[in-house]
Amino acid sequence: MNKKDILEIKRRFKKNECTFTKMCGCYVNAEKEIVLDFEETFLNLEDEEFYKYLEIAKKTLSGTIGNNLLELEFPLEAEFSGGTHQFLMGLRESKLKNSGLLHSFYQMVIDHYDYAGNYLILLFHDAYDVMTKTSDNRKLDESEEVYEYLLCAICPVSLSKPGLGYLEDENRIGPRIRDWVVESPDTGFLFPAFTDRSTDIHSIMFYTKDAKEPHVEFVESGLGCPPKRTATQQKNTFQSIISKAIDDEEKRTKVIMDIQDSLNQIIEEQDEFEGSSKEDIFLTNDTIQEILTESGIPEEIVTKIEAAYEENFGDTPPVVEHLIDSKILAESAKRKREQALEEQIQDMTAVSASKGSDTLEDDMAHADTETVLEGSEDEDDALSYDVILRVKPQKISQITSQVIDGKKCIIIPLDENEQANVNGIADLI
Repeated sequence: MNKKDILEIKRRFKKNECTFTKMCGCYVNAEKEIVLDFEETFLNLEDEEFYKYLEIAKKTLSGTIGNNLLELEFPLEAEFSGGTHQFLMGLRESKLKNSGLLHSFYQMVIDHYDYAGNYLILLFHDAYDVMTKTSDNRKLDESEEVYEYLLCAICPVSLSKPGLGYLEDENRIGPRIRDWVVESPDTGFLFPAFTDRSTDIHSIMFYTKDAKEPHVEFVESGLGCPPKRTATQQKNTFQSIISKAIDDEEKRTKVIMDIQDSLNQIIEEQDEFEGSSKEDIFLTNDTIQEILTESGIPEEIVTKIEAAYEENFGDTPPVVEHLIDSKILAESAKRKREQALEEQIQDMTAVSASKGSDTLEDDMAHADTETVLEGSEDEDDALSYDVILRVKPQKISQITSQVIDGKKCIIIPLDENEQANVNGIADLI
């Protein structure tokens, strides 16, 4: 399923578009006991409940494909008699009217969903009459097929926080009554998948709110599908491989930043040539070897990383885009700017020492010609910097950098008779 397929289904979760035929559910306590089970004709619900349940349904198809939403395929054995796939097919065909199948499903979730608390299991049934679309995306008044599906949402139920409130009967402020509140879904699925606007009975779209720690046990033992790593898990595993291979912290940080820059360059080049029609690029063993070699990493470390990469990803290489870390890229760009600034200061120091200056006018003239400033031929480059310095040449040799409270700072000492002007504001320091 792609983003368009997901959106097409989600657009139906509105008051005037929704056609859910039935909704069933059960409330499970922390001892894994069913406290309550219920069945509702969805369209007959009161508006307040109707919209709350619709919101839960929408959440079960929210997030990023490949991270919160994972399309899983059933293994062949799961589709045999007695397999999970066959059970879900039967549950769908029953249109949630078979109480025996429903209780078997609830028990399957209870047995294989690892959660230390109360939760609500919800099942929705729908039959979507998929309209034919023309090449310009206009709908024709004829049906291609009926997409019949189940949507499951597993929602934690937690006790509301203690607090004060207005007690109307007693006309005073006092402790409010704490009650059990249904939260957004933690886990869920759409079965069968809706791929290229058509039913795909061999796949299921799995939802996880927590991309770092999805309920793998439910995927494997409950749904009977081989699990997939989320994009977050792929990124964390990949960075862990690099970190463990390099002992020196400074070198490790530099290598990670270099690799992130290389991965980002791959994505940027793809965007430039393929645009919105781009397909996923996978980081194969050959590609990672090339990136590591270009980063100047010693051969023994490259070998170590390659071995760990093969062990962790094997025949299922991660998508390059999933490994991109925006924070690391931002830090890398910041370091490059700082390095360029330091080099610029060094160049200015050398120029100042070779020329020497006797007057303030000469000093400022030298500063204007030797630094990247507004009005110079490098003005466009200057716009990319967060801090631009304009100082007398004799002060340049006194400028140093220092880490204060975890942040890199530029230190410019001032004598008692010296003044500073920052962005036109005098005596700001």
